Amino acid sequence: MKKVISLAFVSVVMLTSLAACGGNNTNSNGNTATNKPSTNDTATNKPENGGTEEASKITGDVVFLTNRTDMIDKQYVDYEKRFEEKYPGVDLKFEAITDYDKTLKIRIASGDFPDVVFVPTIPNAELANYFAPLDDIAFSGDIHFKDLKANEGKMYGISSGASTVGIVYNKKAFEKAGITALPKTYDEFLAASQKLKDAGIVPLASNFKDKWPLDAWVYDIPTLIGSASDHQNKRAESDTPYTLDNAYGKSWSILRELYTKGFLETDVNSTNWEQSKKDVASGKFGMYLLGNWVINQVIENGAAAEDIGFFPFPSDNSGEAKAPLNPDFFYAVNKGGNVEAGKAFVQWMIEESGYDDFAGFIPTLKDKESKLPQLAEFNTFAPKFFEPAAPVDAATQIQNKAQLDQAAVVQEFVLSKDPQKVLDKVNTAWAKAKKDLGL
Repeated sequence: MKKVISLAFVSVVMLTSLAACGGNNTNSNGNTATNKPSTNDTATNKPENGGTEEASKITGDVVFLTNRTDMIDKQYVDYEKRFEEKYPGVDLKFEAITDYDKTLKIRIASGDFPDVVFVPTIPNAELANYFAPLDDIAFSGDIHFKDLKANEGKMYGISSGASTVGIVYNKKAFEKAGITALPKTYDEFLAASQKLKDAGIVPLASNFKDKWPLDAWVYDIPTLIGSASDHQNKRAESDTPYTLDNAYGKSWSILRELYTKGFLETDVNSTNWEQSKKDVASGKFGMYLLGNWVINQVIENGAAAEDIGFFPFPSDNSGEAKAPLNPDFFYAVNKGGNVEAGKAFVQWMIEESGYDDFAGFIPTLKDKESKLPQLAEFNTFAPKFFEPAAPVDAATQIQNKAQLDQAAVVQEFVLSKDPQKVLDKVNTAWAKAKKDLGL
C-alpha cells in the first residue's frame, strides 16, 4: 500500500500540496463531501434530481467488511445515515475485523463473504473468480490506480485513496531536543534521533509488536533504496530474493540499527498501536515512519495540528528526497452479493462520504484536492515519487505458496543475533515454493 510517477500525477499531487493519506485536521469529522457531482446520467445516481430516480431502483442489504475498527459506532454511523438517505431502499451495515487479509481470504475460500470488501492479496488473475467488474461505475472524473487491480481489461478494485510514506514528527519534541533543521541525509536522521533520545524522548515509534506498521520496511524503504518499485515482482526471478546487500537487507538493516541504538520503544515486543498515537501526539515519542494517513489520527489523539509535521525519510546520504506514492486498500464487490448496491456504495464512498479527508488520503478522484496541510511541508523537499508497479502474479503465487509473512520476517531479522540465518531460512522456503509451482 503500496512506481516512477507520471507528470500528470505529479501536477495533481503538487496542487493538492500532497495532502495525503490518513489525517484529520479541520476536516476530522469526515462528514462533508467536497467533490463536485457527476453530470453523467449513466452513473449509479442522478445528481440533478438528488439521485431519487435511480436510487429507488437499488434495494436490499449491503454489508461492507472494513479494517477500520476505530470507526465503528463513530463515523460509520454517519455514513450509514447519509447513504441510506440517498438510497432509501438499501440497508447498509458495517462489519470490522482485525488481521484483515488472512481473515478475509479464509472467508472467501468458504464462499461466504460480505458484499463489499477490500481486495486481499491474491493474484489479479483470480479477481474475476470472486468479484464483479467495476468499469461501469460512472465516476465524476478520472481515478488513480485503475489498472492495478485489473485483469483482461476489466477493473475489479478501486483504491480507497492514495498516500505517501515519510516521517511524521512532533515539532514540540524536536524543539525540546534542540533539533533546528530537519534531516535530509541518513546520518542527519541518526543524529536527530540521538538528540531525541538524549532529551528523554523515544525517537521512533515502530509499533514493532503489531507487525503491520513494519510493512513500510518491506515495500516503501526498499523502493527508495533501490530507486525502483518493482522489487516485489522481481523476487519471482530469483531463488534468493532476500540478501543483506540488496534493497531488502539494506532496508531491514536500517531498522535493526535503529533498534540496536535504542532509538525505538524500550520494549519493542510490547508496543501498542493505539497508545502510540497518544504518545506521538503528546511528544513522548518523536516520530513515526508511516503514511500521511496517520497524521489526522495523531491530531485526533490530542496534538495541535500545527505541532505535527511531515518530511521524506532519508534512506541514504545522497541528500535526494524520495518517496513512494501508494494506493490504499482497494474496494471490491462480491459478484455473488448485492452487486448494484455494492457498486453504489463504492461510488458514494469515493465521491460523497468524505472518507478521503477523514483518513488524510490523496483522493482517488484525480481532480479532487486533498486538504492535509502537512503535505505542503513534505512537498517543499521536492521528492521524487515512485508509483507502484502492476503486480506480477508469479511473485504473489510464490509468496502465498511459501506462506511468507514478510513483516514477520522483519521482526525476526531485527531481533536475531544472526540476521543472515533468517534470510537463508526465508530464501529456502521461497525457492521450494517456486520449484513446487514450476516457476
